[in-house]
Order: sequence, then structure tokens, then C-alpha cells
Amino acid sequence: MSAEPIAYADVNHEAALKYAVQLIDHRWAQVIEGRIVLVSPMWDHEKVAARIRRQIDARVDELGCITGSGNLDLPGSPNWYMPDLAVIPEDLAAGAGALTPDQTLLIVEVTSESNGDTDRVTKRKRYAQYGAPLYLIADRQNRTCTLFSEPHDLGYAVVDGPHSFGTPIHLPEPFGLALDTTAF
Repeated sequence: MSAEPIAYADVNHEAALKYAVQLIDHRWAQVIEGRIVLVSPMWDHEKVAARIRRQIDARVDELGCITGSGNLDLPGSPNWYMPDLAVIPEDLAAGAGALTPDQTLLIVEVTSESNGDTDRVTKRKRYAQYGAPLYLIADRQNRTCTLFSEPHDLGYAVVDGPHSFGTPIHLPEPFGLALDTTAF
């Protein structure tokens, strides 16, 4: 007896791809424009994310939020991201799988040589389309920081930067603080 053929037209390819990524054991993985990308951040990369986290932690606590690098789904697209840092309301974290960019208060990506253009172009575009209110890129290759705000379908309406490392970056409300980028 032969197996029933699979009716590929009936398969939800987006869901299958995103489910497969979640099964990659003990590895960070993302789906970027339909391509599975395994992520192994280097220590210089982690240093920048940690310095940002330390500077915003007190305010994040006051806002009743948490920071992390959990899964962000972009429904209807072949994308599943794990940002270097995201700030989300704490009540969304309880029992949550993936969240969507519009559920964040801030998303931070730190570039590496292998993914700089993805963070600068692809993710910036997608985060805006999916309503991430604030997107900060700490660009280690260009030694700059850029903050994007006021998302819409075509990108971000407001761009603050690029500013050279060492220039304070003002995070608007609800944060209302300036990031010291000197040690990035």
C-alpha cells in the first residue's frame, strides 16, 4: 500500500518554515526573507547589546516591561526574527511564544560583518511595516547609531542619525533618556 500523496497546495508553507526554525535545538535561528539563518553572536557584538541593556534597565522596570531577545513573528511574510534586544510589556511575556514587532516598545539590532546589510536594510524595512515603534541600529562596522521612529508601510518617517559612537542617542518617550554610546 502506498502513502497518500501530499497536496502541497494545502500546506501552509509559512507556518511550516517557522515551525521548523523553532525545532533547531540549542541554536538561535531566524528566518530572513525565507532563508533560515543560524545566529552565533560574537562577544564584541554581545558587549554592545549588554551596554545598551544596562543603560535602559531601570527605565524598563519603571515601565513594567522586560528586555530580551525572544522570537518576533512577522505574519504573512517569510520572516521570523530574534532581535539582539527588544523591550516588551511584562504582561505579554507570560506564556507567550512569538510576539509581533508592534507589541514591542523598542527593538535593537547590533550589526556584525555577516549581517550588517540585513539589519540596515531588510530588518529596518520589515520592522517598520510591522509597526515596531522604535528601531535602534548599533552599527559596529560603521561605528554609528541610528534611531528610527514613526513606522509606516514604506519605512520610518523619522530617522535620527547616523551618529558616530560617542554621540549620545536620545530615546524618546516612553523612555525619555539618552544612551551613552562611547563604549560601543
